[in-house]
Amino acid sequence: MKIVIVGNGMVGYKCCEKLVARAIPGISIVVFGEEPRPAYDRVHLSSYFDGKTEADLQMAAPDWYTTNNIRLHLGDPVQHIDTQAKTVLTHTGLVEHYDYLIMATGSSAFVPDIPGVDKNGVFVYRTIEDLEMMQAYAPKAKRAAVIGGGLLGLEAAKALIDLGIADTHIIEFSPRLMPRQIDQNGSRILQHKLESLGLKIHTAKNTTEITGDDVITGMQFADDTSIQVDMLVISAGIKPRDELATLAGLETGRRGGIVVNDRMQTSDPSIYAVGECALFDGMIYGLVAPGYEMAEVALDHIFGGEKRFSAFDMSTKLKLIGVDVASFGDPFTPEGECRAIVFEDHVKGVYKRINVSNDGQYLLGGILIGDAAAYNMLLQTAKNKIKLPENPEDVLLGSRGGSSDTGAGVQGLPDEAVICSCEGITKGAICKAVEDGNETFNDIKKCTKAATCCGGCTPMVKDLITYTLKSQGKYIRNVLCEHFQYSRQEMFDLIKIKELKSFDAVLDAYGHGDGCEVCKPVVVSIIASLWNEMVLVKGNDTAQDSNDRFLANIQKGGTYSVVPRIPGGEITPQKLMVIGRVADKYGLYTKITGGQRIDMFGAHVSDLPNIWEELINEGFESGHAYGKALRTVKSCVGSTWCRFGLHDSVSFAIRVEERYRGLRAPHKLKSAVSGCIRECAEAQSKDFGIIATERGWNLYVCGNGGSKPQHALLLATDVDSETCIRLIDRFLMFYIKTADPLTRTATWLNKMEGGIEYLKNVVLNDSLGIADELEKEMQYLVDNYKCEWREVVENPELRKRFNHFVNAPGEKDPNIKFDTLRDQKKAAEWNNETYCQTEKIVSCQS
Repeated sequence: MKIVIVGNGMVGYKCCEKLVARAIPGISIVVFGEEPRPAYDRVHLSSYFDGKTEADLQMAAPDWYTTNNIRLHLGDPVQHIDTQAKTVLTHTGLVEHYDYLIMATGSSAFVPDIPGVDKNGVFVYRTIEDLEMMQAYAPKAKRAAVIGGGLLGLEAAKALIDLGIADTHIIEFSPRLMPRQIDQNGSRILQHKLESLGLKIHTAKNTTEITGDDVITGMQFADDTSIQVDMLVISAGIKPRDELATLAGLETGRRGGIVVNDRMQTSDPSIYAVGECALFDGMIYGLVAPGYEMAEVALDHIFGGEKRFSAFDMSTKLKLIGVDVASFGDPFTPEGECRAIVFEDHVKGVYKRINVSNDGQYLLGGILIGDAAAYNMLLQTAKNKIKLPENPEDVLLGSRGGSSDTGAGVQGLPDEAVICSCEGITKGAICKAVEDGNETFNDIKKCTKAATCCGGCTPMVKDLITYTLKSQGKYIRNVLCEHFQYSRQEMFDLIKIKELKSFDAVLDAYGHGDGCEVCKPVVVSIIASLWNEMVLVKGNDTAQDSNDRFLANIQKGGTYSVVPRIPGGEITPQKLMVIGRVADKYGLYTKITGGQRIDMFGAHVSDLPNIWEELINEGFESGHAYGKALRTVKSCVGSTWCRFGLHDSVSFAIRVEERYRGLRAPHKLKSAVSGCIRECAEAQSKDFGIIATERGWNLYVCGNGGSKPQHALLLATDVDSETCIRLIDRFLMFYIKTADPLTRTATWLNKMEGGIEYLKNVVLNDSLGIADELEKEMQYLVDNYKCEWREVVENPELRKRFNHFVNAPGEKDPNIKFDTLRDQKKAAEWNNETYCQTEKIVSCQS
């Protein structure tokens, strides 16, 4: 049997992969591709501008086809199909006979019939060739636009930003962005988020003309408005590639697409169509997952199976220009047929809506914007008709008073629940693969293909691996990465035992390879947590996050922040004047933060040592706003001024902050001290918070603000100041020793077996017998504290690192621009070139 596949995109490749997996003897496979390269990942096409190469995007190495006896013809598209003779004729004149023909011709970009659309500077966003042409043209452009505010349009806008064109406009014909996926309120939140990133959004705009002579200079709209642009990307939808089928006399739809039945057969029973060229039940599916399912159905029918294709779930989760956007089930259930539960946070840019059946028992669908962490579990709840809890809003906001960890419910899903919709992999298949010995995430990817496409199912796949291993009574090792076969907790102990103080020393002792962006910051963070040494010495600076390399947060526009510590928020008039004088001298934007500090923004990297020298000479020190370390200990005025204050919260906040300043941890730490139960310092939203009582202090731990707020839980009641400090020592060191990388205290506690009761036993009752050790380890860190910026200021070699241009010390970056906002300067639109230059200098210095 000879099977000819026309098209070598993602779905065409999947046909090949599924044929190889069947391993049926006597099958001959021939593939014709229009592009000059083998199949590549179009889902992550925009990552081409993030540094991914053509090889990184390939679905398989070129020799994979040869190894599996597949004849692959690239750059030679089929031009004619003879359905009577069962042959295809290619562009180069090659004639190939087939027994079965699978058309996977995909789609092309839909280009509206707009006058001027053929001008230079106008592109579509579809193939690597399109991206290469955009990349070559972008240096000539200062202003760009995208026609299309759907999924593809927003991806194209990200591509333009990645190319360094900050002045980018999105033109959408509909009154809202992503009209097929999200509702009006969700679109409004999304638009606000994108505008805050510098994009200009124009909805309800109909482009009537692209102006300019031979080269685009602007766009004219039906409402008589216009904009000036010198580059345009059209990403307004797709058009099925059905021209070959039409010439062959196959049935096609009135609006395009090759008509297929539920076996993927066309009007010719020997010819099948799959992917974006196939029209099933009047619908073209523009996602890769239904294309993969079509491939499976077509091949199953060719070999005598009974699988059928039915209406496919179009739920999707994406990160568009850094913003989570997801919709699942039926996001637009008509009013009266459901109960809608909506959560909106305009400050943080979060919108969540779920549609619940009128009886409150079942989840029908929903929309998530700004925070889509719960997407996987919500999707499974809707697809598998799992009954909702008594309070349906709990699935959206988290159970009241408990954890909102969405992974906890994976064990309750039925075995037939499809976890990876791209590959059609069920919970049962994943669990069976784990039981068969595939016990790591990479093993499961290789064995089942789950999480190998869009990656959206990754959290649930990992949860299933953990669940299955635990159900077998096996110990689960949570290793750092491929370079270290140890967990963070194990690495902490090993580094401590051998007293290792550099990343290279740790790699030599316990790792292999060169390390990666995952393990390097983790190991260096452990070293800092153990020895409290300067982070820029012993080669550790090159393993740090970019913020740690310069002891400052890089800001929009390529400048840096300066944040001196102000313990407890208490500051003298003299020090206030110092900050004012320094900010004025170096032209810095100033802002009082929610953590009782004064931030200064807009510093050139070469000015940082000079700024800090002046601040340190006046008694300031590093505020560690750039590190995974203690940020602030917020306080109210307490008994010093407030008539309700029970204790001196300011003095205690200063003591706490000065004790734990510079403490490096798996994630940032925040604290607060309130002088009474009125809680003006908001201690119960902090990683550790202290509230005055009539008999002492109450200590709360593991609170969290941000996008996933969680109240801290009471650890100890009515303790004196000394006892409170000892308990904090134990709590913080236990967290530092046992938490996973980049895990806040709230998440750490949520995942801890036994929860707060177990933590109380460890910290209060010393159930593990390690209390003295924890206190001594903390005291060692306290005794060895040094201000990192003082170290830099007083060390000429370290100061040399803070030059934008290595060969021109002191020269400032000419690309950095500023605008004015309320009589202060602010960063101009993001200049990607500036950031790239900064990173190159880091590499040069290392």
